[in-house]
Amino acid sequence: MGCDSWKAKLDTYLDGELPAEEMRPFAEHVRGCPTCAADALARVQMKRSVQAAGKRFTPSAEFRKRMQKSIEAKPRKRNFGFAWVLASAVVATLLVIGFAANNRNGARGRAEQSYSEVADLHVATLASSAPVDVISTDRHTVKPWFQGKIPFAFDLPELQNTEFSLLGARMTYLDQVPGAHLIYEVGKHRISVFIFQQGALRGDFDDNSGAKKKLSFNLETWEQGGLRYFVIGDASAGEITKLSNLFKSIAS
Repeated sequence: MGCDSWKAKLDTYLDGELPAEEMRPFAEHVRGCPTCAADALARVQMKRSVQAAGKRFTPSAEFRKRMQKSIEAKPRKRNFGFAWVLASAVVATLLVIGFAANNRNGARGRAEQSYSEVADLHVATLASSAPVDVISTDRHTVKPWFQGKIPFAFDLPELQNTEFSLLGARMTYLDQVPGAHLIYEVGKHRISVFIFQQGALRGDFDDNSGAKKKLSFNLETWEQGGLRYFVIGDASAGEITKLSNLFKSIAS
């Protein structure tokens, strides 16, 4: 299959809409083809730029407050009948429920966007000709490299007697929050482990999220010791769980 045939499906691959049986050979081709890798990286970066631009036009909390004050400032007819009082109470209750639902939906939406961005970061790494900033299989080399680069510390699991190997690491950002990106290998598959400060991320992360299940990659995420972990890759769900458990076993 020539590169033209691969590129015809590149956007479908980046959007995670390829059939499962095509994802792995496509990922292997992108890793081994400099032309397709560069094209994939450029498209991922453009996608993230579009997402960032969209956030700039999200109404701020201050704007909402001004709108609410403007509405409240409008003159109202005085009517102290029982029906009006009852209607007001019903409306107030609905507004409270609506605000609560909007807050939950907003948090859920931000989490779903984070899942998508994590997948984009993983794909960009697979497509990059220089996927890591520090190349090392030694966790005692990788961990100190992050000192002074991110506002938190973390531990890496011991990999002896496991099928996993550490390839290296790099700095990364999720929703403008700095974090660590570790790259592991199992068999012919690469797995990304992202670590961020839990309090710095926005979103209500749910292990049962439908958005997470729609990703073409297997993904596990959890909070531990004030840090949010994401483990993602095209390896099997069992291998993703094994690597996740190695991190969970570390004393926080």
